[in-house]
Parts: sequence; C-alpha cells; structure tokens
Amino acid sequence: MSRVPLTKDGEVAIKKKLANLKFVERPRVSASIAEARAHGDLKENAEYHAAKEEQGLMEAKINDIESALSNAQVIDVQEIPETGRVIFGSTIKLYDVNSDQEIVYKIVGNLESDPTNGLISIDTPIAKGLVGKFVDDEVTIITPSGQLTYEIIEVKHI
Repeated sequence: MSRVPLTKDGEVAIKKKLANLKFVERPRVSASIAEARAHGDLKENAEYHAAKEEQGLMEAKINDIESALSNAQVIDVQEIPETGRVIFGSTIKLYDVNSDQEIVYKIVGNLESDPTNGLISIDTPIAKGLVGKFVDDEVTIITPSGQLTYEIIEVKHI
C-alpha cells in the first residue's frame, strides 16, 4: 500500500478524533447496547438493533482511521525552508483574477481535507495546479466547475 501524505497538524487532529471514538464514543455505544439488551426480547428490540448498527459503523471508522495512520507519511512543513515555491503543506495566499478576491488555501492530505476551512487535498485539481509554482506566478487551472486563474501572492510554511 502506498504512503499517504499527512501534515503534522493533521496527524494530531486525526489522533484526537481516533481517541474520541475509542475512549468516548465506543463506551457510550456499548452502554446503549447493554441498556437495550436489558429491555428484553432482542428480536423486536429496535433500540438494540440501532445501537448494534451504530457500533458496527463506528468500529469500521476506527479501523479506517488506524489503517490510514499506519500508512501515513507525516510531513512537517515547518522543517522545510521557505523558497516561495508551493509544496505539500504550504499555506498559499492567492488572488483570484476571475472574482477579484484573495483566497487562502493550505495543501493537505486527503484525510484532513476540509475545503470550507481552506484545507484542500493534494489530489484536487487546484492543488495539483499550484504545486511547484512560485510567488508571483499566474496559474490557470481547469476544474470540473470551469477554468480558474490565480496569481500566487504568498507562500508560507506554517
């Protein structure tokens, strides 16, 4: 299996999420199952079946996260000298030529991607179009929603 890139901050956040699932949610679901089991006949007990289904989904999520973490290559971008070049983990300030607005993105791994908060996956067309470019470059990127043109204003390793 290939290594999956992950920022240092992303690793911390994902480990917190995993700990919450294992040490808060798992005991809560187990308690729900025990309570539903105490109600009697399990064949017609909807609470029991719902709790068991929730347990199955949660255990699958825990396994997925543990598997992803075991295959992760953690990259601490702060240890890499800034050269003005866009790399994995960079925080990039862009000028959107089409909408006359400034946008800030951080290029992260798939596991930590959150586009609404400016964290874009390394596998997105925008990130692929930006990686390797430098400050003051103008970049045109073809995306499923159309053509985007950005000017790279700033590249930081934060």
